[in-house]
Amino acid sequence: MVSDKDTLRVFSGNAHPALAENIARHLDRPLGRVHCTRFADGEIRVKIEESARGMDVFIVQPTCAPVNDSLMELLILVDAFRRASAKRITLVIPYYGYSRQDKKVKPREPVTARLVADLITTAGAQRVLAVDLHAGQIQGFFQLPLDHLYAGPLLATYFAEKGLLDGDTVVVSPDVGGVGRARGMAEMLHAPIAMIVKRRPEPNKVEIMEIIGDVRGKTCVMVDDMIDTGGSTVVGACALMERGARRVFACCTHAVLSGSAMDRIEESPISELVITDTIPLGASKSERSTKTSVISVAPLLANAIFRIHHDDSVSELFDAYY
Repeated sequence: MVSDKDTLRVFSGNAHPALAENIARHLDRPLGRVHCTRFADGEIRVKIEESARGMDVFIVQPTCAPVNDSLMELLILVDAFRRASAKRITLVIPYYGYSRQDKKVKPREPVTARLVADLITTAGAQRVLAVDLHAGQIQGFFQLPLDHLYAGPLLATYFAEKGLLDGDTVVVSPDVGGVGRARGMAEMLHAPIAMIVKRRPEPNKVEIMEIIGDVRGKTCVMVDDMIDTGGSTVVGACALMERGARRVFACCTHAVLSGSAMDRIEESPISELVITDTIPLGASKSERSTKTSVISVAPLLANAIFRIHHDDSVSELFDAYY
């Protein structure tokens, strides 16, 4: 039984209830009762079915597909708990959608990552807990505390347990922006780093221009924050094999896997794709794949939630990684 004096409560929207249930299980408490349905015209209707007055509320909701529904549901949940007199509202957003437009690259473009941050702040959230943001500067878009977690140690541990500590491994960053992420994994695997230099003639299309680093005869581990269509990952893996790599593994935190991404990966030279469950992997996708391994971020998120609730340090979880 959870003590009446224990004010920690975990709730979930419809985006990823399985992850929320797993987090609650690790925290040894029941998942809070909330009902998210639709009116006849499609509007979202939220009803909290237990008292939230004076509670430290954590709402688990990745803003994944259907992105607009997940985001709007999250905002309505925040408003409901604010009006229910919750003491503090923390959003647990394992996958932060609309993050790829985090700066203006060309004229007349929006900065959607900042827009979503403003919406969350206006709705009444008081804290955000996120995993592997697409760009570090997104943390600065919020006028409230944001705890940024990294899935890199989980992925690196998985590869270390597979024996990729033999000195014959290279960690590959798929672009310049991912070098920091690759460096953290390389340090855990005691491996050197390589980098793929690419250009995007248009969204979701990629051209490989150069590979910096020695990959010949090596086992390559490509690490990225997200895989959407799988185009960059597959093209990068093919380029590494052409440069003499012995085999290629790929890993990412957020498995968006839109459209036929899983088919592309299945037909590619990638030996294994390692992902986390920040986004629910539909049965149709997982059943089609023989190469995919899934690592749960629930223990990591549960640990961070427990630390936030008790005002303990969250950054200590990653002292050995960054």
